[in-house]
Amino acid sequence: MTQSLVVGVDAGATSTRVAVHALDGTRVAYTRAGAGNPTAHGLAKAVAAIEEALAAALRPHDGGRVVGSVAGIAGRVTEMVPALAKVWADHGIAEGPRHIGDVPIAYVAGSAEPDGSLLLSGTGAVAARIEGYELGVIADGLGWLLGDEGSGFWIGRAAAKAVVDAFDRGLPVTAIDAPSDAPGARGPVGGPLVTLVAGHFLGDERPATPRGVADRIVRLAQADHMRLAALSSLVSQAAAAGDSMAAGIVREAADRLVATLRRVHVSGPVVLAGSVLTSEGPIRQAVMELLDGETVTTARDAAGAAAWLAARALLPEADAKARHAAFTAPPVAT
Repeated sequence: MTQSLVVGVDAGATSTRVAVHALDGTRVAYTRAGAGNPTAHGLAKAVAAIEEALAAALRPHDGGRVVGSVAGIAGRVTEMVPALAKVWADHGIAEGPRHIGDVPIAYVAGSAEPDGSLLLSGTGAVAARIEGYELGVIADGLGWLLGDEGSGFWIGRAAAKAVVDAFDRGLPVTAIDAPSDAPGARGPVGGPLVTLVAGHFLGDERPATPRGVADRIVRLAQADHMRLAALSSLVSQAAAAGDSMAAGIVREAADRLVATLRRVHVSGPVVLAGSVLTSEGPIRQAVMELLDGETVTTARDAAGAAAWLAARALLPEADAKARHAAFTAPPVAT
């Protein structure tokens, strides 16, 4: 008997993933392509990325076997609906995908329960109440310039600001290369975070004065502000090494993230998503401690979650929940 298939799409600002599953949860294809966010990259580029991933996923399969599709798209625009309907039709799929925002998809990647909350911290940060697998109330997610408190960008900017301030107040240039146990390397302004952040921006360059270090870091950050987000992992590294400045940033980031969550959370599970909260480290640990007493899960594969939502409409509720783990299991690296 010909096996029915469902398709899930996770189209984000950096990459697009397409998962194809049988209704029993078996993953039969998983592909990746470029960015699929139409707001960030334009409609044509986003549609082309999704079409590329879909074509690769369906290459061994007949599109006519697809009985349901869900597309989770960051920055959704209305024009995506007819554009993807055409792509689906071109591949022999009877109906275009049902469109859902990326926030509910991220929640479903961590829970099969219809009601709960999402706390996401990656480059940006957002919290949301999910009601019936759909977006209810949202908090933050306001972007790096005016919001996203506790995000990777926020954490990185806090680290760069602290290090720049230390050099502006006269921290010696030699602190960049001083080991953490050297005289003057610890204390309120020195230590591993200074070494890591300054090294990230300066490499082997060493300005002649402390003010020169501060000015150079500021210019480099202004030239490419996304370099700040890359500092998040360095903050975790420094905090794990006992750096007091980094530990303070970790605590404040966790406090702000959980405060955002408290604005929307009522009941049900809390799903942690985004690289800052799904990676083991001091920030995730601090958030988990603040959420003691809540049911906390971690988001897994979002494309598989979208496929699960497509399958859920075709399955008895008990069967759908029993197969959630199979749909959302992380793909095996190849």
